[in-house]
Amino acid sequence: MIDRRAALTGLSAAILSSCTGEAATTDAAPLKSFLTAPLGVAAMTAEFADPQWQALTATHFDRLTPEWEMKMEYILQSDGSHRFEAPDRLLRQAKLNRQGIFGHALVWYAQDGAYFQNLRSDKARFEAAYRAYVQAVVGRYTGQVDGWDVVNEPILDDGSGLRNCLWRDVLGDYYIDIAYHAAHGADPACPLVLNDYNLEHTPAKRRQFLKLVDDMQKRGVPLHVLGTQTHISAALEPGALKATLRDLAATGLKIHVSEVDVSLKEAAKNAFDFKSYRAQQIRQIEELAEAWLSLPVAQQYGITIWGLRDKDSWYNRSQKGLLADEPLLFDDTGALKPLGQAFVKALR
Repeated sequence: MIDRRAALTGLSAAILSSCTGEAATTDAAPLKSFLTAPLGVAAMTAEFADPQWQALTATHFDRLTPEWEMKMEYILQSDGSHRFEAPDRLLRQAKLNRQGIFGHALVWYAQDGAYFQNLRSDKARFEAAYRAYVQAVVGRYTGQVDGWDVVNEPILDDGSGLRNCLWRDVLGDYYIDIAYHAAHGADPACPLVLNDYNLEHTPAKRRQFLKLVDDMQKRGVPLHVLGTQTHISAALEPGALKATLRDLAATGLKIHVSEVDVSLKEAAKNAFDFKSYRAQQIRQIEELAEAWLSLPVAQQYGITIWGLRDKDSWYNRSQKGLLADEPLLFDDTGALKPLGQAFVKALR
């Protein structure tokens, strides 16, 4: 349903406009105060220049997730060297505000890079470099992050099996296990996450995701948390979110609702009138909160909202002049929207 690769590939070349003005406030208590687990928000270093963004994220969120700047496309250079300037800056920002930071993501089918492409004909060198990359990135932040998305989006959209990608082409299905063992070796105390999207929109994909989880557990792979991204349409079938969290929780692992936004444009199929979908959007966020509260507290790893204000959403960075989406909890002025208010009320 959602083509995130098209939206994110090449983001390194994008220029994000920074905002100015007085820091906005809301009358509501901090959103993070309504959860016992951390409430996170996606972040980019370009947003640090915006005082409103700084104030709102510091007030309302416990955790930052680098939206792009801890991914391989940023870190890995064509000669195999690594750059860590942006991840380090994100970590400093989080520490400044006494927030955690979540590592996203080590291995993703959509990003590999010239360095690994050049090694694909030599399996032994490729595997050694693959392990070394994971160990180097995790090792740099040992004891400083709340967890890692180790493998991101491994399941085909139709749920028929694992995605084809460079990692699988060279290393086979075992590429997943290699990454988790390498990450665990670099930071044995760090929670390791398997993360994917459309698990609620496509039950067949959820079943395949859970089959992979079961197989990994049987093989003794160090897996501690399941991430369900929850990039959802306002028109998602009622009950789908509850079913998804219930099925994931049945594994006994912790649950990260990892990249939440509720798209009006997806529901409206790019029509120019969202009016009839706003009530559905609110019902979705209410169901999410209710499903979250139904989880055992011991399995509540956290909820992460995929952006602060609507104008910060990845949906709107790819609009190219089309009607802007409104998928997040805060509007462009920094005010808590009815969607955010409904989220708070349901959590209460």
